[in-house]
Amino acid sequence: MLLPPDGGNPDDDANVADGALFARPAVVRTFDSPSFAGMTFYEVHAKSILNRVPAVSRVPFEWTINPYRGCSHACRYCFARNTHTYLDLGAGLDFDTKVVVKVNAPDLLRRELARKSWQGQPVAMGTNVDCYQRAEGRYRLMPGIISALTEHANPFSILTKGSLILRDLELLVAASRVTDVSTAVSVGFVDQALWREAEPGTPNPLKRLEVCHRLNESGVRCGVLMAPILPGLTDSPDQLAATVEAIAAAGAVYVTPIVLHLRPGAREWFMSWLSATHPALISMYQQLYGRSSYAPKAYQDDLCSQVRELATAAGIGRPTSADRTPSHRQRQQFAQSPAEPEQLTLLAPG
Repeated sequence: MLLPPDGGNPDDDANVADGALFARPAVVRTFDSPSFAGMTFYEVHAKSILNRVPAVSRVPFEWTINPYRGCSHACRYCFARNTHTYLDLGAGLDFDTKVVVKVNAPDLLRRELARKSWQGQPVAMGTNVDCYQRAEGRYRLMPGIISALTEHANPFSILTKGSLILRDLELLVAASRVTDVSTAVSVGFVDQALWREAEPGTPNPLKRLEVCHRLNESGVRCGVLMAPILPGLTDSPDQLAATVEAIAAAGAVYVTPIVLHLRPGAREWFMSWLSATHPALISMYQQLYGRSSYAPKAYQDDLCSQVRELATAAGIGRPTSADRTPSHRQRQQFAQSPAEPEQLTLLAPG
């Protein structure tokens, strides 16, 4: 394994900066615990932790923090899989079982936030791999990260599939008193059998929706990224309705649907899984994704329209003027851009 490069594009890691290596060699660890069976952790000291996203990435945030690379959630479709190939690791099983841990992330963040050049820009977390994946239960990087951001009243957002975020609920509530804090959970579907197949390392989607309820109940605004919607698997009217109904019951402040996209690395791993478990869908996927990582815009638009109608009927509300979180404003601005398929369009009734 190469020493992992840092300082490139944190969300697709395709733009690795020459010489921007971690500060010291990795310490390799395994743990004698059923929850970490088959997993290897590479503990590294990062040279930087606030990562600037290139403008060409066309995402609704400019800065990210990624304390981990690789993810035990093992989602078959994860778009970040190809980032592991830049570490001389595989995009398949290696991505699920070999996790890079930036053990100095909290201390490094405090130093970087204190620089005169830092202007307090909003920071997004969970945009590449989940910062509340299973490893966080052992390494506990997020409490220090949240505390550092709070100390500097620096706005931030967190996207997660992990219920472990509730461990840090008091910290999030405290942060929301001094700065803009936005959270979202990712729930693309509520089908229990498919969850076990497609997202084997994640908490139950209904558990994630409980997290959404708890966060909103505590005053930390939380929406739902309804992602990914899987063609032929979770895109039927009944499945969409069941998912939106569950999201509404959880009290989500918004729902944002995203249709599956298959970048290199993720494409090969997902299609191998699909061939083994749902071979009848291979032809459909070849038609949808034969020319692009994204499904055709007409297909995406149709699904977004269905979810919009369902959200309206279920009473999921649009973020109000009282919601000042940067991530909401940025999503709204992003939704108005016509450049690409609307993969991250913010949906709210009205």
